[in-house]
Amino acid sequence: MTAFRIALKRVSPERLFMGSVLLVNGGNYLYNLVLGRLLGPEVFAEAALLVTLLLVLSFLGMTFQLATAKFAVLFSGDDWKAFEQLIYKYALGFGMLVGILLFASAGWLKDIFQTDSALLFKTLATAVPLYFFMSVNRGKYQGNQDYGRLSITYQTEMWSRLLLTIGLLWFVPISPAFLVAIGIALSFVFGLIPTEFKISTFFTKLTLEASKKKQVIRFISLTAFYELTQIIINNSDVLMVKHYFDAIDAGLYASLALIGRVVYFVAWMFVMLLLPTVVQKQKNGEATAPVLFKYVGYIGVLSLSIVAVCAIYPELIIDLMFGKAYLAMAPLLWQYALATSLFAISNIFAYYFLSLDKYKPVLFSGVLGSAQIVLIAFFHDTLEMVVFVQIAAMISLLIGQLIYFAQQQLKE
Repeated sequence: MTAFRIALKRVSPERLFMGSVLLVNGGNYLYNLVLGRLLGPEVFAEAALLVTLLLVLSFLGMTFQLATAKFAVLFSGDDWKAFEQLIYKYALGFGMLVGILLFASAGWLKDIFQTDSALLFKTLATAVPLYFFMSVNRGKYQGNQDYGRLSITYQTEMWSRLLLTIGLLWFVPISPAFLVAIGIALSFVFGLIPTEFKISTFFTKLTLEASKKKQVIRFISLTAFYELTQIIINNSDVLMVKHYFDAIDAGLYASLALIGRVVYFVAWMFVMLLLPTVVQKQKNGEATAPVLFKYVGYIGVLSLSIVAVCAIYPELIIDLMFGKAYLAMAPLLWQYALATSLFAISNIFAYYFLSLDKYKPVLFSGVLGSAQIVLIAFFHDTLEMVVFVQIAAMISLLIGQLIYFAQQQLKE
């Protein structure tokens, strides 16, 4: 035990966080695999829809997390306290708005996505404000590079969702999709562990200087727009397939998406490390490009490896993860993984530029995200066509990011 503690102390906080993220991603995949095997393709389509909505929430919450992380580096003293109060109010206010809209739109969403009940949307809606509160907590830990607490909050959310959902599905004989919604909602409560929030934060009279408040609002607005493009690019395909195809095809495609997105979920941990490092180096007047090159290199090698494995062993991967009922998706696995890999690499460039307050890549992502929706709306005769459209869009996005980066380097 003593040897283990000594070894643990020698591991850097960043590596511990990376290990924690890999464990969280593994747990999230186990969660989806259990749902896929327990429910079968048709019922899994509804569960996967809820998981997709959870991903949409995570992108929206990332706006507040990244803003908190950035200004935790830039602000201190009374400025930080005033900002902390402001960001909590913004996050809870926005969370309540999203929750109310989701609750009110439940009937409409039921018809659009062909679900059996609107109750699953209403259940998720009630817990939405907690997610945004949790995102601010995570942003504080990320900005302060407190990777221990940051890891814990992701672990508590993931494990509670996994264990509670499995327990509910095994022991409660009601609609599986409704039980999945309950499990997701309850996991937000556990995701608040740990938290250092004090209720007095809301009532202390603090005011952020007008110029700094303007800087905060600008960053939040542009980051929110970028996260919206992330939602469109990363989730519109699953939602549109659920709309255009029957339940079985939608369930099969959902399994493909969950496997193929492994690159993106692993790349996300590099974004967590990238932003505070780049902001701090810019603040200190140091070069930031080497940080970008390091993480792009990591993701490039990772992406190439995953695409290759998916191309060589597609049937084995799908059979092990979801079972033989999903094998029809085997030929598309490496292609979907390629689309996700291209997106993950371009995403690192976009967050790098956001860290430096450069926002043109955000607009480019918005254009490509919209183009992806339009293309799928016109070209969705087969699932193969849906995947091909995404590959084309992601190649264009990455080329655009590389051109912009090259232009910025020439100016320096």
